[in-house]
Amino acid sequence: MSNSVSSASSIVDNISVPENQPAPLDFVVIDVETACSRVSSICQVGIVGFRDGVETFAYETLVDPRDEFSSFNTRIHGICANHVVGQPSFLQVHPIVDAHLSGRITVAHSYFDKGALAAACRLTDCAPIETTWLDSVRVAKRAWPELPSHRLNVLTRFLGVKHKHHDALSDARAAGMVVVRAIDHTGIDLAGWLTPVKKRGGIAPKPASSGPLKGERVAILGAPRDGTVAHWIAGAGARIVASVGITTTMLVIANTQPFGRFVHASHEYRRAKELLNGGASVEIVTEDALRARLTRIESA
Repeated sequence: MSNSVSSASSIVDNISVPENQPAPLDFVVIDVETACSRVSSICQVGIVGFRDGVETFAYETLVDPRDEFSSFNTRIHGICANHVVGQPSFLQVHPIVDAHLSGRITVAHSYFDKGALAAACRLTDCAPIETTWLDSVRVAKRAWPELPSHRLNVLTRFLGVKHKHHDALSDARAAGMVVVRAIDHTGIDLAGWLTPVKKRGGIAPKPASSGPLKGERVAILGAPRDGTVAHWIAGAGARIVASVGITTTMLVIANTQPFGRFVHASHEYRRAKELLNGGASVEIVTEDALRARLTRIESA
């Protein structure tokens, strides 16, 4: 494991600290491992920078947490007390972490790493690191809602990303690739991922016990899941789902959503087309066409 950085540096207390930030980055990613149940006990740090979907620098170091190592944590990441002998403390590593993160968008897979850094800063009387945080778990849940889990090792298998779980540098690199792939998959840019998502509406209506759509799992594009269209579809026996997933059987394009390039660019439509191309039984239908179909069934 190394203590290298990709930018020019000066030596402060024998620790390499970036003098100048690397070329403008889209975001950086950080992952930390801890020695015990105290989140301040950081024993490894990994940081990776991304620009235009490409890794631009990587930094990794072991850290002497000045704390005990629990057997539970060691079994997870493989780091024990012997590995950190002679390694820098968090107080010494803080300037490097601060130089890479401050003023940037920082990705972490869950907010554990954010909390660990804050706790370590408080413990060592270091200044808090001022950065804009983006949770790649939240990104993954929005990009691939159909997955049964959004743990990092599950996501990397799904995306085909090389990954050594619970190694700080590998975890940081993998979390960065989750964001890169999510941007490519959904068309949502980085600013979009940082914007809070408006809730789609209230609770979806319960499906009627019988009807021509009984057994269908329906996602609706262009109308709230508790609105008039949803109640009409549920009244025909269908279950209303929040988004298109592997169990969805129908995507209904509401009349409020003009069919055209805006529909074709939407995540729900693109996901339904992907499922169709993969052999799934999911139908894409406009609200008008569905209403006409149900009218024919009722009049038959």
